[in-house]
Amino acid sequence: MIEKIKYPSQEMYPDIIQRSVKAERNVSAIVNEIFAAVKQDGDEALKKYALQFDKAQLTELKVSQQEIDASERSVDAKLKKAISLAYKNIYTFHKAQLRKNKKITTVKGVVCWIEARAIEHVGLYIPGGTAPLFSTVLMLGIPAMIAGCKNIMLCTPASEDINPAILYSAKLVGIQNIYKIGGIQAIAALCYGTETIAKADKIFGPGNQYVTAAKMKAQQVGVAIDMPAGPSELLIIADKNAVPSFVAADLLSQVEHGPDSQVILISDNEKMIEETLIELQNQLNVLPRKEFATAALQNSKAILVNNMSEAIELSNVYAPEHLILAVKHANKMLPAIVNAGSVFLGNYSSESAGDYASGTNHCLPTNGFARNYSGVSVDSFQKKISFQKISKKGLQNIGPAIEQMAAAEGLIAHKNAVRIRLMKLGSD
Repeated sequence: MIEKIKYPSQEMYPDIIQRSVKAERNVSAIVNEIFAAVKQDGDEALKKYALQFDKAQLTELKVSQQEIDASERSVDAKLKKAISLAYKNIYTFHKAQLRKNKKITTVKGVVCWIEARAIEHVGLYIPGGTAPLFSTVLMLGIPAMIAGCKNIMLCTPASEDINPAILYSAKLVGIQNIYKIGGIQAIAALCYGTETIAKADKIFGPGNQYVTAAKMKAQQVGVAIDMPAGPSELLIIADKNAVPSFVAADLLSQVEHGPDSQVILISDNEKMIEETLIELQNQLNVLPRKEFATAALQNSKAILVNNMSEAIELSNVYAPEHLILAVKHANKMLPAIVNAGSVFLGNYSSESAGDYASGTNHCLPTNGFARNYSGVSVDSFQKKISFQKISKKGLQNIGPAIEQMAAAEGLIAHKNAVRIRLMKLGSD
């Protein structure tokens, strides 16, 4: 069911870190075809693809205010309470990410500083297939709102009846522009804009390999994306103090996402691995999404290493989306962790907490991109603009250096832009 590896050498690491995703043939061709159609035909193309891919006959792409309001009556009271708790914690954590501007005097008369400005038009993609991810509405919508984005657009796969929890969460956040489109065509619509949907400056959200390929295409046509985000993944480092039933439950929490998810268990204790795998099978047998989980486990691994140093080394090479440190002294390991999307410390820090309600963001880099991408934060919805104010004295202090450097690069107009000012100051 799950591949077991004992004491791997570093030469084996490249094979170990391979993800389970097998790219479908002609994904790029399909993306290009749909992008071209949406660019040319706008809303009509979106309606055509809604019927073709989602079996939805749509007359209106935008969700009406009546539909949004009705969602509140359709969501169970206990679920509303849970969403409210998650909202509060996510908001608290992300609000604290706002920074005050600090003006820096680099030399007398020269003051420089940075100010944040919200990205004006952002598109949020919310998957709605086998698992309607209303939690992702909170994870993307809350930081977008805190950042001050002018126009927040939400796209979710077409249906006459979108899951009410998605609409309720959007209403809670304050998102009003919600559209019944999914897949490649949703990303294309956000790239180019249509009669109904405004063009986005940046696109956020997870999705399958088609959505991920569409987001990569978006970058080629000048629209930014949050990160390359594909199937979910989790790596657990466990020592003899870990609880096998906890570890097994966390592994299953990720593989139930879909057959292309992947989990890795690393331990220096063989007994821990064996007990966890027994627990894994017992818990798997009663899962409603057993079929998805079983398929994903075929591409997953349990690895026995000599010590915790090797475990951390292998984890950093893998660069997991989620990393659980189910070890006695987790805090001592933190300085050595350099590649991970989000880290969970100790036996009671379930990865599910980060997915829903602890406050951190669950939109994280996958497929090794944790080496060079961060998860979503308020910063993701902002850009930074630098400012400077130079007085007469300031220009006199740095002007000669500017002239020398500009002349050395052969950019005489740059030199003259300073020289003419210094000459004016000298004649005053």
